[in-house]
Amino acid sequence: MKKIAFLSHLDLNLYLFRLPIMIALVKKGYKVYAIVPRGEKFELFAQHGVIALEYKIERKSLNPLKELQTIYNIYKVVKKLDLDILQNFTAKPNIYGSIVGYFAKVPLLVNAVTGLGSFYLSESKKAHFVKSVMEVLYKASNKKANFCIFQNSDDMHYFIHKGLVDEKKAVLIKSSGIDTTVFKPVERGTNDAVVVLMIARAIWHKGIREYYEAAELLKSENIRFILIGDTDEGNLSCADADFLQSGNVTWLGHRDDIKEQIAMSDIFVLPSYREGVPRTLLEAAALAKPIVTTDAVGCREVVDDGENGFLVPVGSAEALMHKIKLLADDAHLREVMGKNGRIKVLNEFDIKIVVEKYLEIYEKSV
Repeated sequence: MKKIAFLSHLDLNLYLFRLPIMIALVKKGYKVYAIVPRGEKFELFAQHGVIALEYKIERKSLNPLKELQTIYNIYKVVKKLDLDILQNFTAKPNIYGSIVGYFAKVPLLVNAVTGLGSFYLSESKKAHFVKSVMEVLYKASNKKANFCIFQNSDDMHYFIHKGLVDEKKAVLIKSSGIDTTVFKPVERGTNDAVVVLMIARAIWHKGIREYYEAAELLKSENIRFILIGDTDEGNLSCADADFLQSGNVTWLGHRDDIKEQIAMSDIFVLPSYREGVPRTLLEAAALAKPIVTTDAVGCREVVDDGENGFLVPVGSAEALMHKIKLLADDAHLREVMGKNGRIKVLNEFDIKIVVEKYLEIYEKSV
């Protein structure tokens, strides 16, 4: 029986975005492990035949001694498993998992870059320093790894151009996939106003300010603007509650009924500065909603400008406003773009397609 472990810094991350791959491997006869810090989803893996194993980590730590302790914690878990494959996700697990896998003599090491994070958006000295250190570590870790999977072509080309990964090891698998049998269009009644929805953490890099400014520019129109997403108090880019409760936007905070909220909207908006491939855009497109998003890394993977939505320049509230109004004024255009978005998701991002691409790497390499 082949043994594979999925390493992440969050059990929630693995459970929400990687579980279909893990379930497919269980069905193929693999023994599958989730190596994660204990969180709210930790015990749920067992229901799917996946064995969850805990390690300790301080997610926001940059202390070298603490990081070495984390690497050792992971090593102690991995070494005794005698794995055939170690699949790592996100920055620290990619780096630490490559080190651990190398010393534990795991035959197949696979990293996955799901986005480059806020350090690639900031011009601060700290951001430049952290980015430089991360790239040195990424280059070293990818030398040990057999493959490095990327969710969007921009990040993959950046890594290849900077020499952070050998081109022969780079694999493009767009997004984490989405279950189009769950996220599918539903019939709903007409709204009194056109409903525009944005779902994101309430941080400036998600384009919160531009969304609020666009809403203010359209306050005389029969359009209702909604924002769903909690604050992230530990993030320096976090918007404050006073701002979020101001203007022409209704802020609903955290919600668990995301699918239902998207289904009740007419237009989906995400003016983010940079992403991996945003799951919310995939959900909106799968539900046949037209999208207005930025011509930014990750976002443009989901939207073909003029086909299933519009791409606008990063940071431009005015451009965002114009495209929202164009869609708000034209119900037929919304319908056509929504249908095109659904087709794009079915052809490129369906979970079955993504799972098969991961399985192809594992099956051919072990």
